[in-house]
Amino acid sequence: MSNPTIDKNNNNNTGDAVNHPSHYTEHPSGVECIQITEHMNFCVGNAIKYLWRAGRKEQAAHIEDLKKARWYIDREILRLEKNDANL
Repeated sequence: MSNPTIDKNNNNNTGDAVNHPSHYTEHPSGVECIQITEHMNFCVGNAIKYLWRAGRKEQAAHIEDLKKARWYIDREILRLEKNDANL
């Protein structure tokens, strides 16, 4: 299986539901969510992803996305607290 082409400039990628879903590319800044989250750890990146897309999909998913973001934030806090306790 070939590796996907990564276009970090986000050129002509709107409307691609697999590689560039609109709920990740419609931010007013013009930045795609993955361009930010790929520089973070898993839990923080996922929390940002869910915050980024909250309210950009169907209305019923708005609160669910916020809860998912909170879940990842809580998990990251627990990880950090555990690491601090082991120092």
